[in-house]
Amino acid sequence: MVIEIKSCYHCGSQNIVKNGKDPKGKQRYLCKDCGRASLDNPNYGYSEERKAEILKAYQERPSMRGISRIYGISRNTLKKWLKKSI
Repeated sequence: MVIEIKSCYHCGSQNIVKNGKDPKGKQRYLCKDCGRASLDNPNYGYSEERKAEILKAYQERPSMRGISRIYGISRNTLKKWLKKSI
């Protein structure tokens, strides 16, 4: 039998308990030290390759609305990425 030790994604503590499942069916955990909930293997946000691809497409001068429709991201997200890249 293999015992896997989990730790909190936010603070690194091993004092966590199961806390139900998210809408996609992944196990959620609650940290008793920091009080925050997290997933087992979180997949938040976009990969750096995907961000670079979208920003490169924007440099070819289509509109922000066009980019958001084509790639399925919000204009606010694109705006934040553009501010960080400048």
